[in-house]
Amino acid sequence: QVQLVESGGGLVQPGGSLRLSCAASGSIFSINAMGWYRQAPGKERELVAGITSGGTTNYADSVKGRFTISRDSAKSWVNLQMNSLKPEDTAVYYCYAEYQLGHMLGHMNYWGKGTLVTVSS
Repeated sequence: QVQLVESGGGLVQPGGSLRLSCAASGSIFSINAMGWYRQAPGKERELVAGITSGGTTNYADSVKGRFTISRDSAKSWVNLQMNSLKPEDTAVYYCYAEYQLGHMLGHMNYWGKGTLVTVSS
């Protein structure tokens, strides 16, 4: 039932900008946190940025000062503004959400299908 749909990926030149968006739907449960992972060719998947329901953010060291994560006030959307893009940012970017399943039911994690970001001249 849960869907995380990413958009905004594409081809951009070094130094350019892209904005990724993710819409969460299909669940009656609240979201504890959302964020973005990425996986470059031949590399392990890594956490890029995350934001909690309380507004706390964290970033990978490699993107600090260049990327900004934000959420809609309804907390069903998450965005990743990516500036000063570098070729090494090329990867498939995956939206992540952690759902709280209720007072007694724990939590569950979901990922979107991914959107490709290619940074190349």
